[in-house]
Amino acid sequence: MKTPSILRQPFTTRFQAACSVLALTACLAFGSAQAADQGARHHAKGEYDTVTAIYEVVEGDELIVIGERFEVPLDSLKAENDLSSDVIKPGQKLTITTGAPTVSAPVTAPLSAQEKQPALAAAEPLSSWNDGPAKQAIMAFVKETTTEGSPQFVPPAERIATFDQDGTLWVEHPMYSQVVYCLDRVPAVVKAKPELAQVEPFKTVLFGDREAIAKLSTDDLFKILAATLTGMDVDEFKAEAEKWLATAKNARWDRPYTDLTYLPMQEVLEYLRANGYKTYIVTGGGQDFVRVYSAPVYGIPPEQVVGSAGETKYGYRKDGQPFLTKEPKLLLDNNDAGKPEGIHLMIGRRPHAAFGNSTGDRQMLEYTKAGDGARLSMILLHDDAKREYAYGPAQGLPDTRVGTFTQALFDEAQKQGWIVISMKTDWNRIFAFDESQN
Repeated sequence: MKTPSILRQPFTTRFQAACSVLALTACLAFGSAQAADQGARHHAKGEYDTVTAIYEVVEGDELIVIGERFEVPLDSLKAENDLSSDVIKPGQKLTITTGAPTVSAPVTAPLSAQEKQPALAAAEPLSSWNDGPAKQAIMAFVKETTTEGSPQFVPPAERIATFDQDGTLWVEHPMYSQVVYCLDRVPAVVKAKPELAQVEPFKTVLFGDREAIAKLSTDDLFKILAATLTGMDVDEFKAEAEKWLATAKNARWDRPYTDLTYLPMQEVLEYLRANGYKTYIVTGGGQDFVRVYSAPVYGIPPEQVVGSAGETKYGYRKDGQPFLTKEPKLLLDNNDAGKPEGIHLMIGRRPHAAFGNSTGDRQMLEYTKAGDGARLSMILLHDDAKREYAYGPAQGLPDTRVGTFTQALFDEAQKQGWIVISMKTDWNRIFAFDESQN
C-alpha cells in the first residue's frame, strides 16, 4: 500500500525527506559559481580603471558579484588573478580584461507592491502574453467555464485554480529563496546559541567559503534547515521572515525577491479572479514561509496557501499567554503526489485549472486534467537565458535539480493535452519592473 504524504513521524525520517530538495538545492547553488546567490547582496561598487583594466576591491565586495558586474565567469576571474578561492579583501586589486565593464553599478530603489503592479485588469487582459496557443487557451478556458449557458459552465463555488510558486510565479534559480533565507539566518541562530560557532556545519556557513559550503553533507544541511525553520514561536518566525524579505535582494537583478514575480502569471491570477475563480498557491516550499508574503505579493490570502508544513506544539509562556512552537516533525510533504493530497486535505475541491513548471507539479497537473468538464493544465518551460534562465533538460536545455523539467514530462504534457508555456516565445515581458518587450 502506498505510504501517504501526510504523516506524523520523527524529525530524522520525514522531516529530512521533506528538506531533501532544499538541501540539494543549497549544495548545487553554492557549487555553481555563476549561479550562487547570497540574498541580501550588493553590486560591486569599486572603481575600475579602463586604461589599466584594474578593479579595486571595496568593503562588502564578493568575487562572484564582481564577475557579474563585468560579465566575467567566476572561474575566468579567478584564473586571471591566480586566486585559489573566492576570498577577497578591501584594497585588493584585480585584473579584469574580459567582459563588458560598466562605469558604475546600477542603483535602483525597490518598487512598492502598489508601484510594481500595473493595471492588470486593463481593457486588454493578459497584455504581457504574446498572442499564441497559450494565451488563447487561457482566454478560451475562462470564457467557456464562466459563460452561462455554455456546456462547460462551472458554478462559481467550483471555480478553483492552483499555482505552484517557485519557478511558476517567481524566480527559483539559482536557488530557492527559502534556502537563501535559511543560510542568511545562521548568524542569528549562532548569536542565540554561541556554542554553535565552533560546531559544523554552522562554522563553515559563518566563514562564508562557498566551496566549503558546497561540500557539506546532506545531514549537515538538514541541521541548518532544522535550526532556522523550527524550534521557535510561529509569530517569531513570521517576524523574522518579514524582516528578511524587506531587506534581502537577488544578486542578478539587485531587487527584493518579492519583485521577481512573473508579470504574465500575475495577470493570469487577476484575470481568473476577475472571472470568479478562487486562486490558491500549492507549493512544495514551506507553507508558513510563503504565507508571510502571499497576500501583498500575489493577492492570495494565507489561508489559500497550501505548502509543506511541519507540526506545531501548543504551550504557555511564563505569563500564562498561549503560543505555538514550530516543531521538527513533518505534517504535510506538499510535493509530487503530496500536491493533490494536500489539495484534497486543505481545499476539498479538484481544481479546474492548475499551473506548474517542474516534475514536482506533475501529479497536480494530472489530477486537475483528469476531472470532468473543462480543465486547464499548464506548465512553464524556462527557455529564456537572456531575460531570466534556461533549464530543463527538456528540449535540449541545460539539466538542473532546481525546477527540473524532464523530456519525459514534456512528452507527457503533449500526450495529456497540457499546455506548455514557453517563457521565450509566449511572454513579451517577464517582470513588472522591466519594461523591455520581446
